[in-house]
Order: sequence, then structure tokens, then C-alpha cells
Amino acid sequence: MYASALAAYSSIPATLLERIMQPVGDGFSVGETFKSIAAGTAHDAAQWYDIHRQYYEKQLELDAHLVKRALGDAPQPVAVPDAGDRRFRAPEWREPYFDYLVQSYLIRSRWLTALVEQAELEPRAKKRLLFWTRQWIDAMSPANFLWSNPEALRHAAETGGQSLVRGWRNLVADLEKGLVSSSDEEVFEVGRNLAITPGAVVYQNDFFQLLQYHPSTAEVHERPLLIVPPCINKYYILDLQPENSFVRYCVEQGHTAFVMSWRNMPPEMGRATWDDYLEHGVLAALGTCAAIAGTEQVNALGFCVGGTLLASALAIERARGRDPAASLTLLAAMLDFEDTGELSVFVDESYVRRRELELGHGGLLHGRELALTFASLRANDLIWHYVVNNYLKGERPEPFDMLYWNADSTNLPGPMYVYYLRNMYLENNLRVPGRLTMCGVPVDLAKLDMPAYVLATREDHIVPWRTAYAGARLLSGDVAFVLGASGHIAGVVNPAWKNRRSYWHRDRLEVHADRWLEHAALQPGSWWTHWMSWLKRHGGKAVAARSKPGGAVLDEIEPAPGRYVKERPRPLHAAAAVRART
Repeated sequence: MYASALAAYSSIPATLLERIMQPVGDGFSVGETFKSIAAGTAHDAAQWYDIHRQYYEKQLELDAHLVKRALGDAPQPVAVPDAGDRRFRAPEWREPYFDYLVQSYLIRSRWLTALVEQAELEPRAKKRLLFWTRQWIDAMSPANFLWSNPEALRHAAETGGQSLVRGWRNLVADLEKGLVSSSDEEVFEVGRNLAITPGAVVYQNDFFQLLQYHPSTAEVHERPLLIVPPCINKYYILDLQPENSFVRYCVEQGHTAFVMSWRNMPPEMGRATWDDYLEHGVLAALGTCAAIAGTEQVNALGFCVGGTLLASALAIERARGRDPAASLTLLAAMLDFEDTGELSVFVDESYVRRRELELGHGGLLHGRELALTFASLRANDLIWHYVVNNYLKGERPEPFDMLYWNADSTNLPGPMYVYYLRNMYLENNLRVPGRLTMCGVPVDLAKLDMPAYVLATREDHIVPWRTAYAGARLLSGDVAFVLGASGHIAGVVNPAWKNRRSYWHRDRLEVHADRWLEHAALQPGSWWTHWMSWLKRHGGKAVAARSKPGGAVLDEIEPAPGRYVKERPRPLHAAAAVRART
């Protein structure tokens, strides 16, 4: 049993790497990679010779470094980790053997990266090769293997092996879930200490529940606020705990807030389409909010793919001669998909065609697949750190509400997913007026001339900020573009009362994003207060707070957060196979 357990520990990096690279692997072989690298030698032999020369010089210098340390000297290290690299900070890594492993790993990693950067490839293939190389380098870190991690070995010795027993249990539990745990899940519970802003479910169908939140002010703005979250995650990223709840902030500022809680799709909904998500999702929510509030228009906000769906729905309404939104807010959302950042390495014609054959006529894309894909963009922080902590050290991850939410994934219907892949990520059709027909009408984002507030975040690895900027330029109304600090989630969930980070804003758009940034004003603190000042101008007159959920047209179905948000994917039962092997 122990030999099998040690073998399983050693296979963790390779197994996870295989899962990460599975989408990229279609039409992408290691053999072709080495051919590309070899081709670079003929293209620029002098450059390649220099890369190899530097590598061998560094290795020889490292060998001399080891000898000097053995003789009692204290030479300067040959290779040091990057400033933000947390993997080797513990004092145990300074011991000669492990210090040698780290420095040798860093030298080889930088040599391999330099080789790949010189490969003769077209830009898209080059990007995929660099991504593959980085994933391999991250996976092969000495920190990820029990035999080469001094911290894990010390824990095992100090606990008499109990840390490895706990780590094994953590591994089996994570195999059951299909994800590497990144937060202590026993600390959080949706409806108990997450998503607890008071409200009620006032409408539901097979696609979503509509939550209306109880007012906390005597008067509210006449126009309600509809929030469309991403359907690939659960809505409560915008309603985590009271101190960082975006929904609570909106309610406290005098807005009647509605939020769509997308359903975690069961197998019987596996044939739903992109048009279904628009007609029975966003369009149904827009009409229901207006009816409950008794207004002709609402203020509408979309986050991530929720913003793509919202803009599409409003373009449909414009094509039908209707104008349901007084204002549009987009948070870290893409309308122009010309540059999708590192996610582009997963999407090409062969990949999309394969997924269309698998899912185009029905079936579910499991949320765990998307969760792993997004985590791979920051693999050292979101995957390997927890492999070391959970399995090699046998510890539990710290409780962190954002990471708990990040692991609470949702399933998507196959036809909806492959439509999104092909028409947005692969062919970038949404930006072209009239190219796409949705719900029976051609859509044109240039018809969206309502005031718009577009937020991007500067370190976003899912929606690059320049891509969000390009999308803002497709709108024809008065657009306020704001660039927040930090990344896709932390840059959006930046509570006003903490007043952290900063943001850049400038009302006038330039042709080029970098030109806009050169002239933008830097402001300290949260973008929430800037957006709220903007939103209040579009809220309409003050009216008495709406105390009855559903107004005069609907009744309360159940208290918020509702049932849909609590539905979780079924276990994979992969742990059974591991138990059988041991």
C-alpha cells in the first residue's frame, strides 16, 4: 500500500499537467514542438549557440557554487527566484542539497523558455508553445514532489508520517470532487455566511431564479438595477460576505437591486442554446424587473460573460424596436474578442470542431473543466500551491471566500457553449454589425446608444483590459471607461468602505487603449464610489422603497439566495479507482 501511495504522490504533477493540457493537446504534439525549436537553430544559429553557451556556463558555475559551499564558503547564488515567486521562501530551501535543486531548476527553466521564445512559429502557435512550456516548467518544480520538497519532508518527520496520511486523505477527497481544494469548504455555506443580503426569489424558470433584495433605505431610485452575473459561475461573487458584498452596497445606496441566479444545468437541460439563455434568461429578467418596479426602463449591469449576454439581449431589443435599459454597465466583459489573452491557446478551429461534435447536439460541459482551465492561467498560485499544501504537507487550505466561490462551478449546456466558442472566441462575430442573428433578429452593438460605464481591470488574465476597451468602442452612446487595479475578481470586488487599490478614468475614448491610459487620471480607492455617482444620474426620481418582493405582479417564491445557487455538481467518484490501486 505504501509503495502505491508514494507512486500516486509522484504522479500528481504529471496527472494534473495532462488534464490542464488536454484542451491544448488536440493537434499539438511534443514532436512538432521540438521540430519548431530545431528550426530556430537554422534561422539564427548564433543566437541559439549563445543560449546554449549561457546555459552550460550557468550549470558549471552552479557546480562550482556547490563545491565552495562544501568548503565552508558562502558564495552568491547563481540563480534566484523571481520577486513574486513564493515557492522557495522557507529556510529549508537554503540547505545545500535543496538549494542546488532550486537553482538547477531555475537555470533549466530559463534556458527552455529562451529556446522556445526563439522558435520559428506563427504567432498563435508560438503562444500555445509558450503556454505549454510554462505549464510543464511549473509542474516540474522540485516543490511539487515529496522527495525534493524539504518542507514536506520536515513535516513528515515531525509528525511521524501523519502529515502524509492527512495529505493522502485530502488527495482522495479532492479526487472525489474533481478539483484541487483552494479554500476550507467547511467554513463557508451559501445562505449562512455567504450570499446573505436579505431578499427573495420572485421569479424562476428552467434557466434562472430572479432575486429581489429588500430595501435598506426609506426611498429608492425609481429605476431598478438588474445585475446579470456570469453563467459559468454562481452569482454570489457579487454578494459574498457583508463587508465585501457589491449587492449590499447597491441596496444601501438606494437602488432596488435584482440579481439573476443562473441554474447549474442538469442533464435534461443539455440541449439549451445561446438563444435560450437570451430569450428565457436575460430578456425574461429585463421584462420582469420592469414589471415589478412599474417602470419602462431599468439600469442593467453585466459581469464577464454576463456582460456579453446582456449586450446581446439589449441589441435584440433594439432590433425589435424596444429600449428597456436606461444605462448599461459592463464589468470585465468582452464584446470584441480579437485578443482573448492566454485563453486563446485553448481555442482554435480543431478544438472548436471537436467540441461541436461532442456537445453541439446536446450534453453538458462540466464546470470543473472550465475551473481547471481558468486556474491553469495562474497555475503556481491556484493549482501547485495547493498541491503542496494539501497533499505533501497534509494541511487544510485557509478559508477564503473568493476561492470557495471559484471552486463552486456550474455546468453549461453543450449547444450554448459551442455557439459561444465559435462565434465569439474563434470568429469574433459579435463585433460585426448584422453578422449574427439571435432570437430571430440581426444584432448590432452599435445600436446600443444608452449611457455606458465599462470597467476593466489592469491585471485581468481572463478579460485583458485592452480587449474590454475595444468592446467599449463598439458602443455608440456616451461611454465612461474605467480601469481598475488588480485582476478579474479582486479588481471588481473592491469594497468602497475599505477604500483600497486605485483606478484610472477618462470620459473620452481614444482609438488606442494605451493612448487613453496616457491621459487618464489616477484616483486612489475603489471604483465603486465613482460608478455609484455615475449610476445615480440614471436612477430617476426618488420614490418610496418597494417593500413587497414581486410588487403587485408576483409573489415571493422563497427567501434569497434561493435553491439554484445551492445546487452543486455530482461527485465524480474518481477516488474509488485510487482506493482500488492501493
